[in-house]
Amino acid sequence: MELATFLIDFILHVDKHLEAFVTSYGAWVYALLFIIIFVETGVVVMPFLPGDSLLFVVGAMCGVGLMSYPLSVGLLFAAAVLGNQSNYTIGHYFGPKVFQWEDSKFFNKKAFNQAHAFYERYGGITIVAARFMPFLRTFAPFVAGVSQMTRSKFTLYDVAGGALWVGGIVTVGYFFGNIPFVKTHLDKIIWAMIFIPGLIVIFGAWKARRKSMSSASSV
Repeated sequence: MELATFLIDFILHVDKHLEAFVTSYGAWVYALLFIIIFVETGVVVMPFLPGDSLLFVVGAMCGVGLMSYPLSVGLLFAAAVLGNQSNYTIGHYFGPKVFQWEDSKFFNKKAFNQAHAFYERYGGITIVAARFMPFLRTFAPFVAGVSQMTRSKFTLYDVAGGALWVGGIVTVGYFFGNIPFVKTHLDKIIWAMIFIPGLIVIFGAWKARRKSMSSASSV
């Protein structure tokens, strides 16, 4: 319970925690940030870390000179790309190990082939868009690995998505994070950054499910 309380407090007040860390430990903040972004994107059981809000606050701190903008963007971009690569590798390695039966209650080869085909055709869009969606960005590279999406194709979209995610949010924080209104309502902005993308994903899944059920009933 104490851990959950701390995580919620850290997510909602990441600006205060990060500023205190910079004040106390200086350049070690870059190592901390690298680890957080790498773990959030690279470990499939860690989807609750504050990726979007953290990047925004980093940009705001760069805007007032507490941190280096180019170093922050470059380092966090590397963490995001390497994290996704790690997550993909885990899925790629364990997928065939777990699903080694042709057809069983654990594995349906036809469904697996359909998932593989989906990622080969649409996976790039999924990988890039998932960067901006909490939880989904943690699972998308893992599923891409399980589905045997090719490493070269995954890397292309991993790099593109990482550049847009890190560069985009840090830059927005750099220019807008220190506006008085934004600083006053930062907790609400963070909640919006967490829930709005999630609602978009849920709505999209609901629409896709309705379309699928409609198509099935019309056959």
